[in-house]
Amino acid sequence: MMGAGLYSLLGLASSHAGTHIPLAFLIGAIAASFSVYSYAKLGAAFPSSGGAATFTVMSFGPGIISGGLNLFQYISYLIAAALYAAGFVEYTNSLFGGDLSPFTLKCITSAIIVICTFINLLGPSLVGRAEMLAISLVVISLLVFSALGFEHANYMAFSMGGGSIEGIAVAAGILYINFQGFGVVANSSSAMKYPQKELPLAMFSALVLVTIAYLAVSSAVVLLMPLDSIESHNGHVLADAAQIVAGRVGFIVIGISALLACAAAVNATIFAASNIAADVTSKKEISNALGGGILKNQLRALTISSVGVIVLALIFPLNEVGQMASLAFLLVYAAITYGHLRIHQKTGAKPKILWCAIVINLSLFTALLISTIKTSPSSAVALGVALISSFGIEAFSRLRAKSKRTK
Repeated sequence: MMGAGLYSLLGLASSHAGTHIPLAFLIGAIAASFSVYSYAKLGAAFPSSGGAATFTVMSFGPGIISGGLNLFQYISYLIAAALYAAGFVEYTNSLFGGDLSPFTLKCITSAIIVICTFINLLGPSLVGRAEMLAISLVVISLLVFSALGFEHANYMAFSMGGGSIEGIAVAAGILYINFQGFGVVANSSSAMKYPQKELPLAMFSALVLVTIAYLAVSSAVVLLMPLDSIESHNGHVLADAAQIVAGRVGFIVIGISALLACAAAVNATIFAASNIAADVTSKKEISNALGGGILKNQLRALTISSVGVIVLALIFPLNEVGQMASLAFLLVYAAITYGHLRIHQKTGAKPKILWCAIVINLSLFTALLISTIKTSPSSAVALGVALISSFGIEAFSRLRAKSKRTK
């Protein structure tokens, strides 16, 4: 859950929230907590490596609604992985002084995605070990940076600036992708010995820990750097903030930790996407379109997933793919939680908490969508096309399968 978006989206968030970025993170964490509650209850009641893909079938039943939603969720994972790949390339370029050619950057984008795909082919145990090593180093570097940042900050010169209520809400929506990892955690429930106890503990403890880290890091950044500098450095703000407190060494250390965080996020997200229906006997229950082709076997699933991520990462710039990813997951989590309401008696979830998750997610989605339409309409259109196409493709796939059966 240690989102790579922390390294890549602070500049974009500051253009909306000003120096209120920590508040935007806190709002995002509160919003995520309600969805974490929903996912923890669902995962404990229906443990599976399919995670949310299984939840939709349990909630809406097998059909176009659950199938279309799962296809859109699959695309959302690809968009998120593209964001992390774009963040990896951004920091790679900054470590080389910003002198890498566009062609070289595209090659690096493709290479990191292919490497993560290969790691996934070697099995989930290696994925887990790779994640543990990478994120351990990331957490240590962020804690050290935060401590040094608070020590070097000039508190007397600091002043709040920028950020309206609407802007803070938009920033919270943008930064929501940093908490998206709890959806991936749900995919591990089938591997737990006691998921009813272990899954909620894992998800909520992770949420608390990453929220503390995000608040500490973002507070250190706004204390160290003037607002215009945060906005101008955009995709690699943390590395430039680290250079203020530790010189070139700080810049390199945070740059490397960003590479590790982004690579780990690409790795985990491709894992979640390609295994979205892993333990369902008939994958066509999850999605006729996915089960009939994309998820036919592990190699095919990983290959198609990695190609999709490469295409998205090469087409959309960092800021646009970041907004698309947050919009997609805000919508997916709201929809899955709405489905949870239909079966809350089976999970023991409280409807009031589920309604809070739906309302908060849709509110942040609306604020971010309006902003995205104004600033980067092409990404809003692309996401709309992905949503409509998901249900259209699923409906066509099911009608075609039905027609074959009747012949």
